[in-house]
Amino acid sequence: MLKELAAAVMISAGISATAAPVEVAWQNLMNRIGADGKPEYVQRFIIKGDLSGLSRLAFNQFDRKMTAVNPADTVARIIPGYYYIASPRFAEGADSVVVDIVTSGTLTQYSYGADGVHGVNAAGEPFDVDFIRLSGTERPEQWSLPGKDRMLPADKFYEINEALNNGAKAGAYDIVPSFKSVKLGEGTYTGGDKTPKLIKHDNPEFYRLTVTPEGITIEGASQKALYTASRTLERLLKMNGGQLPAAVVEDWPDYGYRGVMIDIARNNQSLDQMKKFVDVMADYRLNHLQFHFIDDEAWRLEIPGLPELTEYSSKRGYTTDEKDFLAQIYAGDGRAETKGGTANGYITRAEFIDFLKYCAARGVAVIPEIETPGHARAARKAMEARYRNTGDATYRLIEDGDTSVYRSAQDFGDNVINPAVPGTYKFMEKVFDEIIAMYKDAGVPLETIHIGGDEVPHGAWSGSPSAIKFMKENNMQSESDLHAYWVKWMGNALKERGLKMAGWQEIVLGKEENTAKSISPYIEFVNLWVTWPQGKETVLPAIKAQQVGAPVVLSTAHGFYFDQPYSGHPDEHGLGWAMITDEFNSLDAYPSVLAPQQPGGKVVGVQGQLWSETVRGPEMMDLYLFPKMLGMAERAWNSDTTYTHAQFNQVLNKHELPFLAGRRVNFHMRQPGVKVEGGKIFMNSPYEGAEIRYTLDGTDPNSNSPLYTAPIDVPAGAKQVRARLYYLNKESVSSMLPLDK
Repeated sequence: MLKELAAAVMISAGISATAAPVEVAWQNLMNRIGADGKPEYVQRFIIKGDLSGLSRLAFNQFDRKMTAVNPADTVARIIPGYYYIASPRFAEGADSVVVDIVTSGTLTQYSYGADGVHGVNAAGEPFDVDFIRLSGTERPEQWSLPGKDRMLPADKFYEINEALNNGAKAGAYDIVPSFKSVKLGEGTYTGGDKTPKLIKHDNPEFYRLTVTPEGITIEGASQKALYTASRTLERLLKMNGGQLPAAVVEDWPDYGYRGVMIDIARNNQSLDQMKKFVDVMADYRLNHLQFHFIDDEAWRLEIPGLPELTEYSSKRGYTTDEKDFLAQIYAGDGRAETKGGTANGYITRAEFIDFLKYCAARGVAVIPEIETPGHARAARKAMEARYRNTGDATYRLIEDGDTSVYRSAQDFGDNVINPAVPGTYKFMEKVFDEIIAMYKDAGVPLETIHIGGDEVPHGAWSGSPSAIKFMKENNMQSESDLHAYWVKWMGNALKERGLKMAGWQEIVLGKEENTAKSISPYIEFVNLWVTWPQGKETVLPAIKAQQVGAPVVLSTAHGFYFDQPYSGHPDEHGLGWAMITDEFNSLDAYPSVLAPQQPGGKVVGVQGQLWSETVRGPEMMDLYLFPKMLGMAERAWNSDTTYTHAQFNQVLNKHELPFLAGRRVNFHMRQPGVKVEGGKIFMNSPYEGAEIRYTLDGTDPNSNSPLYTAPIDVPAGAKQVRARLYYLNKESVSSMLPLDK
């Protein structure tokens, strides 16, 4: 079958020979069950042009076992997620080489496909290639195995869209998050004074808007509440053309903590993009930004006195020894010096201070996250570079002679720092103190530092002489005890500096009860990302966390992990390990169900997360967040049922999506529905005012394809209809429906 597909794929590549010396087209040919009974897929690289200077073709892809079909070809892993192809065929004078690779697993979304593709010459220098991805929707086997197709058919979307169009039309005061109380009056405000006024109320975030034809009174229980009310009023007026029906609006949040975590370690974002996002956070009454600028794959914040953290670990490129910078992962061009992309870059001290001021002015508190002891590969590598280049072992995070063997969730075997060596403690104190100094210089209060603490792999310290000795001397029975010791030390170090500690739920859950209770007094909150019982457990993790005294911020992967795909369509971006998540999944993640308040316990808030493994720039960051984040914003402000799916969709359609478009914020479009009935093709849209463009020849529609205006006859011989939605200068993926069943 591979040979039968080769000619068609080569033709469909349509690669010109004029742009770059080497041109590469990639495609997943098929998912299948291998000879060992396990899933595998066959991916193809079509490499064309002047191949005489090509020694290796490097690429990024999520870590998988790979075997070249042609025994002359080599596929080698540099680090987990970074590979190269080598072949004697490159030097044989051919102007086209096809490399097929059998890869373990099933490729369901093209986000799992090849990326960061670049050439490497004989001197080991990276160079650009022209890279394209060919269609992944020509045949069902490209995105699924039989019986395991996650992509909904177009007629199912037709049913969904019909239901979404049954909601009442959104009124002037229907926005996200919804108000607690709206009492309409007589007349219409078309302009006039806006008078702010401080009032007394038990809830410091309570505010009231009194809208009359003559003017608007803005009342708030604090300056913060007045700011929220004024910003919300500004958005209301913008959405309604400067006019509002007379009304009295009263509003307050159900949770004091309403946050978003943004990961810029895996793939970087500029501070301009982050500032733009903070503005939108403030619009939707979100008030905490958990800033994830450190992980295995990069360190993005300048720390005075530890220049290697950014001089070494904010750069990624082609390297087989990681002597001068980290190996490329997720994306890039192979060059550590390239600026402006998502692979390289960091925030200077001065820039971070400016950013803190910017956020504070908009009512957004920034919580810095310093991942430890796991997810610390970038820190480990940087401090080893420091030791290697200067001989200074003060801040070493590992020890010589450590033979520990482990694999992290991302398949790293070198991403955990060692709590049994002195450099680890000196390093953390140095980082803490420098970050505290930045907040002080910004004049912005710092109350909490997030220490991560999650996904420490089993065996992380099993071969460390220092760890083994330390555990024995302190009567520790397991590595979990050593992890608990480290967490408690971190909590105490922060307490001595007048701060509280936050972390992922692993800093207390999974530990012996008394140990967990001894850690909890240091904790401001834990992010609860696994909200379902584990193993033989029957008690919800949120209940267990509260029982040991740990306050909870609901951060569930089932609804609030925004890097999950919006649908099972292979062209939708995202990693679907947790669950397919759209704006309605976020809306339906009710705190009362996932994290019920316990007597004596605390559920302090709600937070959404954007992990950035698959994020490739600001447009894609926006796409993942909106409108998915709006469902979470509704739950963060209003914990109980407010909008139905149909009502929520109407609010998005009339108010929120046009507002985002006006702010030049990218957002995701839902798909059109398609069904066949009585020999005719019917199509529908979830949005009023959207256009549906379609094709009947199996190709994807574009903006010049026929416009759907009324049901059309099924043409004789047609095998498939594809439809795409266009609205507010955005477009959806293509809905597909077979016509030859």
